[in-house]
Formats: sequence, structure tokens, C-alpha cells
Amino acid sequence: MRSSLNQIKNKKITSLSRALITLLGISALLMLQGCNSESAAKNQLYQIEERGYLRVGTIMNSSSYHLDGELPTGFEYELVSSLAEELGVELQIVDEVHIEHLFQRLYDGDVDFLAAGLDVTEKRRQRMRFTPPYHIVEQRLIFKQGTMERPRNWEQVEGELVVVAGSSHEEYLQEITTQFPNLTWRTTRLYDADELLEQVINEEIDFTIADTNVLDVKRRYYPDLSVAFTVRDRVPLAWAFTDSSDDSLYAAAIEHIGKQHENGELIKLVDRYFGHVQQFNYVDTQLFIQAVSTTLPEYIEMFQQYAGDLDWRLLAAISYQESHWDPWARSPTGVRGMMMLTLPTARSMGVRSRLDAEQSIRGGARYLARMHQRLPARITEPDRTWFALAAYNVGLGHLNDARELTSRQGGDPDYWVDVRARLPLLRQKQYYKTTRFGYARGNEPVTYVGNIRRYYDTLQWLDEHGRIPYPGQSELAQADEEVTE
Repeated sequence: MRSSLNQIKNKKITSLSRALITLLGISALLMLQGCNSESAAKNQLYQIEERGYLRVGTIMNSSSYHLDGELPTGFEYELVSSLAEELGVELQIVDEVHIEHLFQRLYDGDVDFLAAGLDVTEKRRQRMRFTPPYHIVEQRLIFKQGTMERPRNWEQVEGELVVVAGSSHEEYLQEITTQFPNLTWRTTRLYDADELLEQVINEEIDFTIADTNVLDVKRRYYPDLSVAFTVRDRVPLAWAFTDSSDDSLYAAAIEHIGKQHENGELIKLVDRYFGHVQQFNYVDTQLFIQAVSTTLPEYIEMFQQYAGDLDWRLLAAISYQESHWDPWARSPTGVRGMMMLTLPTARSMGVRSRLDAEQSIRGGARYLARMHQRLPARITEPDRTWFALAAYNVGLGHLNDARELTSRQGGDPDYWVDVRARLPLLRQKQYYKTTRFGYARGNEPVTYVGNIRRYYDTLQWLDEHGRIPYPGQSELAQADEEVTE
């Protein structure tokens, strides 16, 4: 039911966004067509094409833009990269620490526009103009689980509330100050939204306000971040431009976002970064993080040895979803072991004992690689991996049935986000009777893939922050201490 409601909600958001895009896009494009050749030669878009690069301002954080090793990544980065590619120019990212400095960059003409997960507010509309929204979020009051009784409204909030200076959260608090005169809060320029969430975890502050696109990612590593209540719902995120009479780049951006909506790339991008983190289970996340410290070290070397072309952390995430890293795990349907293999699958992968952890991991890795290889070559990453995981769970035949249903209903059978919406239909007679392989519990691979993606993301973060205890790590640390002494 929740999945269906989310689909309806997403359709409404998409319809609204498309309507806004169409209206604003037509208006802006008509303005461009009305320009004479002399003025067109001097407009902003022409200048960008002449100099050969697009300058975009952003904030460096976990959701908008950051470096993965030496490579730039992030939702905003990928979205503006596609615009730069469409314009045939290079992308130059200008990142700032403070949101106020970022706005000043725009006013001073140091950047062409801002792409930083900016909330559209009435106050901001007075100083700049925004594209139609590309994503909708909620803003929530956050506290640490177990430190206090959950407040249900502003009148029950007691403690230190801190938000980022210049943020939309500050604007909102300014608006409600007269309504709640006893509410105490302050702003900071020293910390960003990510860091304020960490301060809540460390009990350095009592509350902060967070957008759900930031919060949902952060709760994968800090499950004790708890929601008191929703501050604002259905908050649009958009790119920001100066309020200029030159509409050339603005119109191109509107048209680009419209295309990204229409061809499904935007929905795919939202799913890649945020689609799998919206469902949160406090107990499960806590148990997983605990198991990383206590159980995973015994099997890390096996995952590394047999991962092949896969990231060993993905293979470990699959194993946790299957068995919680229990080599003796057994289900009522007869699948067994670390990778929960069926007897026929185990035999075909050369596994003689499914209860042998090493054999099970090796067999599971081989089977997943086979699913990955048997998918059509046109399916690209990361969707290819999500499809392989679904096939590992429900079988390649049922997955292909869902892809066929997706095609019949006008979706793209090569996009996980489209096929994911049709897999549950394999439980309904009106649909499965028309498929080759018939009935399947199609909702299970949807949950399965989502869980693995969350575990995998958490493992990546824990690894990058040195929180996975590798075998022999304690002995090395002890040896270093002895050498120092």
C-alpha cells in the first residue's frame, strides 16, 4: 500500500513539474525567438559556448557534490554535467562552504547559476529566479534517539536548536518566532547540515532541521537520528539564477530539466541517490552496524577473494541480506548457507556443501556473475547490477516477465526504477497469466534489492571512515604501539 501511495505521489509531483516546465519553457523560448541576431550574439548562452565551459556554484556535501577518491560525484553534479554535455561545453564546479557566500557568487557573476539542492522559498524568489523543481523533499526536526521524550510540536521543543546561517531553515524559524516566543534557536556558519546532524548524534546540540534528501542518507550510518515532526512538507528543490532580462541560459536549463523528466533520466538519477534510502528501519540498521564489527571480520578475506569483478562490499551486503552472515542459515524453502543457495544452484556452481562458508560465498559470487552476464548488453550500470540482484532473488525468468510487462505499459525495461514498479504485478492473476513463467512474489525482489543497496552504501561509508575492523588490524595497531614505545 505504501509503495502504491508513493507511486501516486511521485506521479503527481512529476505531473506538476512537467506542467511548470512546459509553461516556463515555452515562455522563455518565445523570448529567445524574439531576440534579434545582434542581441543573441551577446547573450549569456552564447558567451558560455564561446568560452567553452559552464560555471556552476554548489555546496560540497554528501548529496549535492563531493569527491569519491579523486572523482567528482553527487546528485547535483551529475544533473549539471548532463546539461554541460548537452551544451557541448566543459563543466567547472565552484564550491563554497557557506550558503551565503554561494549566493554572493551568483550576485557577483562568478557563476552562471546555482545547483546546490536549494529549497525554493518566497524570500529567495524576491532575489533570484528558479527553474521548475527537479525534486521534492520534506524538512524535519531531528533529535537523538533516547536522549529525550519525542516533541510533537514546537511548543514541546526544549533545548538547543541550531541551523545553518542563510539556509531556508533559518528563514522558516524567523517566520514562526512571534508565534512561538519561547522557542530558542541560533544559526551557525561554522558547520554545514551534515555536520549539524553529527553534532546531534554526539549530543553537542539537541536539535537541528534537515531536508529528507540529506537526512535519509545520513541515517544509514547514524540510525539514532530520530524525527520529532515534519516542519515543512512538499518543499521543491530547483536551480537558482539571477533575476536578469537575459533568458538564454535560463531557458536552456528549463528545457534540459524538461527533457530529463520526459526521457526518465531524472527519475533514474533520483532513484540512484535517494530512492533506496527512504525506507528506514532503526533496529535493522543498528544490528547491521553491530554485525560489521563483530561478525564481518571473519569473512572479509573470503568476500575479497571471490568477488571477482564485483566490489567485495557488495558481495558482503548480499550475504548479510541472505543470511546475516550465518553459514548455518536455513529457510523453510530449503535454501541454505551464507549465500542461501538452492540445491540445484549450488550443484551448478560446483558447491558440494552449502554450509561451508567459503564454498557458499564462492558459489554465490559465481551465480551473481552469471546473472549479470546474461542480461542484455544495452542495460548499463548501476541498473545492470540491480537487475542481477533481482534475478539472484526471483530468477531471471520472472525478471524478464516483469521487463516485458514494463514494455507493455510504456515503461523502459532497461531501467530498474521502471521494472521495480512492475515486479509486484507478478502476484496478480490478471498480469501473471499473460507471462511466460507465471506467478511470482514480485514484491520480494524489490525489497531485496533496496535492502542490499542500503547495506552496501553503509559498508562503503564505514570503510571510507575506517570503521570496518579488517583481520589483523588490531595486531598491526598493537605492533605500531610497541615500535613507538
